[in-house]
Amino acid sequence: MISLKTLSVASLIALGSWSASAQPNASADLNTRALAATCAACHGTDGRAVTGAAVPGLAGLPKATLVAQMKAFKDGSRPATLMHQLSKGYTDEQITVLGDYFAAIKPQQ
Repeated sequence: MISLKTLSVASLIALGSWSASAQPNASADLNTRALAATCAACHGTDGRAVTGAAVPGLAGLPKATLVAQMKAFKDGSRPATLMHQLSKGYTDEQITVLGDYFAAIKPQQ
């Protein structure tokens, strides 16, 4: 028969390992949302631009499109008024993270 003490220790160990594995994901999610928030002033919260805005929304666009456009702004092959300057502040990894993030968000209806 398993003692209450053994069961308690096993539960604590399991909870501790779950908590440790959940922590990096929570931190990564927070970092991703903070990174995406840098786009909100122009492209709207979560990439959902105001209807009729001159700047396009990012929510729901394919990841490949988002990444390609950001890299084109970054290397100067796509002209822009502001994005060519902003995009140079992002690493390729951050651009990929942004592509994943906005592609997963449903656009406004």
